Amino acid sequence: MAFKPNKLDPGRSARDLFGWEMRNHRELAGSMSLDQLTEILGCFSKGHLARIERAESMPPPDLPAKLDVAFGTNGLFGRIYILAKKEKFAGKYRRPAELEAKASVIEEYAAATIPGLLQTPETVRWSLQAGCPDITAQELSASVDARLDRQKRLLSDTPPHCWFIIDESALRRPIGGAAAMQRQLMALASDRRPHVTVQVLPFSAGAHPEMGGSLFLYTVPGSPSLAWEEGARSGELIEGAEGVAARRRSYDLLRAMARSPRGSRAMIRRISQEFGRASREPGEMAEE
Repeated sequence: MAFKPNKLDPGRSARDLFGWEMRNHRELAGSMSLDQLTEILGCFSKGHLARIERAESMPPPDLPAKLDVAFGTNGLFGRIYILAKKEKFAGKYRRPAELEAKASVIEEYAAATIPGLLQTPETVRWSLQAGCPDITAQELSASVDARLDRQKRLLSDTPPHCWFIIDESALRRPIGGAAAMQRQLMALASDRRPHVTVQVLPFSAGAHPEMGGSLFLYTVPGSPSLAWEEGARSGELIEGAEGVAARRRSYDLLRAMARSPRGSRAMIRRISQEFGRASREPGEMAEE
């Protein structure tokens, strides 16, 4: 399949500017392809360079100097990298990450996976690896650290109140295998922090307004509420009052359709026990 470049916004973040300059200098060099750039650099895969160019991955420390030599850019990529390495998240996720860090209330509907703020380190690693099978060890380590760093705010002296509605499908998908999923669900069921509320939206609830994606609502003191809708490969920030109000109505309906917090914990425990039995069955294997 041919690589299709996405539209880059160099003003969105230093990561985006780095990727934009990579593509710009490839084009200036006679429409150099990513395959050709891979051969010139000699130590990076095409997929890795494509993710850097799309601002999805942080450039590794040795790449800027190699690009400056390849394109004769006299330290340009090195200077941009100094700024880019300070950014933990890709440009398109930077705004919701900033909102999450400031919010006094975070409300999330998780459609397919355990919410990132509640994932065990084991689940974090398996989830990130599954989302990008050819991710490098360096990229994976940086992404894991960034996600776990987000969780620290829930352990702070002034944590946000968090309300998570988790679809039953997210509880039943064995990320990392049955044993790993049992450990994740046991951690989820035993979480009794007063500022964290978890509800499960069971399959029996049927159709609902947020099928197909996850929804986040952020309440930031002194600012209007904002919403973030996220799919597997994209996300959209909703800032208009009417759009946010529509997502609020959807979330309130999901909350009404979900199991109570007590009933949700009981359901999570039951599913955890199912994974426990499965992990002890002959022939059951964890993901490799």
